Amino acid sequence: MSDLNTQYASLQGEEEKLTSASQRLQAKVDSFRTRKETIKATYTAAEAQTRINEAFTGISEEMAIVGMAIQRAEDKTEQMKARAGAIDELMASGALDDVVSGPRDDIQAELDRMGASHGVDHELERMKAELGAGGAPKELGAGAADTPAAQPATSAPAAEQPQVSDTP
Repeated sequence: MSDLNTQYASLQGEEEKLTSASQRLQAKVDSFRTRKETIKATYTAAEAQTRINEAFTGISEEMAIVGMAIQRAEDKTEQMKARAGAIDELMASGALDDVVSGPRDDIQAELDRMGASHGVDHELERMKAELGAGGAPKELGAGAADTPAAQPATSAPAAEQPQVSDTP
């Protein structure tokens, strides 16, 4: 009987060891499952973040393309405005003919030229008036007051006046 008691005690010890080993193994399995779920969740989150970043990058690229298209349109508009201004200046100076309004005759060209030079004539008269109001310099030299260059001009020479005839 003592042999049976020893065997029984030995088996109880083995059972406790196996139960303890089973519990440790179960804890390791549970830890492994938790770790696996954590890794799986982290992977899913990283994958979602990657998709979001890719989508955002696509939006950023599209916005950059739209921005460049707007800049090109603004540049073209500025070029057209500059071109229109240059053409207007060339037409005003007479370097280009206005083919829309028909052929220009000599009389119309002379009238246009006189209208364009009116501002220059007006400015010349204003400057002469300023000089006259301020007084002429007293010490110009001997005989300088008697020369025609010292006399202010009051009107344009007759050669510059437009001549209008009755014939077309």
